[in-house]
Amino acid sequence: MKKIAVLFSGTGTNLKYILENLHGKEVEVVVALTNRPDAGGIAFAKEHNIPLEIIDSCLFSSREAFDSELVHALHYYKPDLTVLAGFMRILTPVFTNNIKAINLHPSLLPLHKGMMAIERSYEDENEEGGVSVHWVNSELDGGEIILQKVVQKASKDFETYEAEIKVIEKEALVEAIKKVLI
Repeated sequence: MKKIAVLFSGTGTNLKYILENLHGKEVEVVVALTNRPDAGGIAFAKEHNIPLEIIDSCLFSSREAFDSELVHALHYYKPDLTVLAGFMRILTPVFTNNIKAINLHPSLLPLHKGMMAIERSYEDENEEGGVSVHWVNSELDGGEIILQKVVQKASKDFETYEAEIKVIEKEALVEAIKKVLI
């Protein structure tokens, strides 16, 4: 069974979806790792008895120092793939040159890289938005796209649009993990 590491920073709903839909079936989540000691996703890792690493990014003097610790932790677990599932860090080559990783991004890349992507996507002139899963490289949200899923924006308020994005991003992430590993 292929092994994955899941990195998250917030509520952990993407981690939860992976645990409920893939873990123990098609892949094994060998570690859940967060950069925030107060991240909501910690509870999901504990609930599913997944090894948990909390590496507080605020305690490091540089991005490179944090990324070095991240790489060290991931090498211990030897995942076949690292999945960035709402991991809100800009990663340096210390990470990107050493870890095979995919990232979930809530826009149709190359549009709306970086923060506030859902809001920027909703407000642009396009008739649709969506999500992308891509390989992680040294360019922010710039790696090769593995897959995208689309949401139509017509006559939707922002809350409805955002809710649809949150649903399809979980599906896209699981689909992408299967596509690259299984």
